[in-house]
Amino acid sequence: MTTFDKREQGFEAKFAHDEELLFKATARSNKLLGQWAAAQLGLSGSAAASYVTALVTDNLESQMIDGVVGRVSDDLSGKGVTREQVAQKLQECLHQVIQQVESK
Repeated sequence: MTTFDKREQGFEAKFAHDEELLFKATARSNKLLGQWAAAQLGLSGSAAASYVTALVTDNLESQMIDGVVGRVSDDLSGKGVTREQVAQKLQECLHQVIQQVESK
């Protein structure tokens, strides 16, 4: 194996690792946002857990932030929560997850 091949494998491994971390961070931040939204909606127990699970699993394939923000803001529109507030909360959740990952 040449040096170039080893280097290429190293870059591929790093890319795969980074993608895995991004996936986990996205799922975890969506979970935190879902828990916050469930509390805003007055959900508790299994209803809250179902809401959080649905939010996380529905967005695993697309991993689009707009989808998560749109769904939660639609759910919370009756409570007077704006799309901007939901986006800000998601940003806070993502920062919290990044701090958790970095501290490990």
